[in-house]
Amino acid sequence: KESKPMQLKQVSDNCFAVLNEKNRVCDANSGLINRAGGVVIDTQSDLPHGRQMIELFGKVWKAMPKRVINTHEDGDHVWGNQLFEGAEIIAHRSVPERMKHVADPEETQKLLHGVAHLPSRLALKALHPGVAAAGEQLAEDYNLDGVELVLPTTLFDTRYELDLDGTEVHLIYVGPCHQVGDTIIHVPKERVVFAGDVVFRQCTPMGWTGSFEKWFQCLDLIIQLKPEAIVPGHGPVCGIEGVTELKAYLQYVRDESKKCFDAGKTSLDAAKQIEFGPYGEWRAPARLYMNVERAYREFRNDPPDAPWDTAATFDAIYQVAKAKGIEVEF
Repeated sequence: KESKPMQLKQVSDNCFAVLNEKNRVCDANSGLINRAGGVVIDTQSDLPHGRQMIELFGKVWKAMPKRVINTHEDGDHVWGNQLFEGAEIIAHRSVPERMKHVADPEETQKLLHGVAHLPSRLALKALHPGVAAAGEQLAEDYNLDGVELVLPTTLFDTRYELDLDGTEVHLIYVGPCHQVGDTIIHVPKERVVFAGDVVFRQCTPMGWTGSFEKWFQCLDLIIQLKPEAIVPGHGPVCGIEGVTELKAYLQYVRDESKKCFDAGKTSLDAAKQIEFGPYGEWRAPARLYMNVERAYREFRNDPPDAPWDTAATFDAIYQVAKAKGIEVEF
């Protein structure tokens, strides 16, 4: 399968990013700290993209790095781990077990194979139109055949530090925020933060586990670190403005959701009603539903790790897009 546009970008003297420019679901970014043998941050969503990431970083590194950091457990950040054979893979202590639950490639492989065949695609569209649409979108760019789950080998609790020939690298646990294992990577000397999925840029954020309050705390922490460059989990490299815009979006959604909640509306009806405002230019604006539903869960005092019905969630995003007359995009 032909890979979609990927770009290598230098963000400081020794820090680089590979960016997926379509900026839709699974279009995750990877990072490289090119010191002391190199450290790769997140490994892409399938093997073709992982290999293309290696080819792009290969323009600046001397050899395949012996260290990999996974910022959290989602498949689009870990499904290329197997390409770094023998590497030390570093992540928060929660990540290996969580990967077994949320990053098992078999479920997504089945979806991609299902939408490739007309009878099963039509059946899925009748039952779960949002899931079918998401599968068709993923199939444009991704092929999970051959992906094997390779778990992190070095685990930490709150902080972990690397010394790369005098360049300090700080791994800071900030979850649960977007996911349970959320970790940001700070390179103070170069004023760079690799933020993983606690920062989405020019695309609508998705949060599976955690709370608005936790997300706000994490964004405030990134601001306090005063980075010049932030590599988000999804979207183009940014400065502090990317963090402040994301925080403003989340605050706006929570405030609007509270009005709808108090008026007795369902989260789906609220998502159909709430205006996108200036955020309608971001990719996949109908993901708004997930943020409204997260707010509703907080208003109901649901636990922050309450499970999501993934099929129902994608169907709801589909319904919001249809209700607002926009392209269905995930």
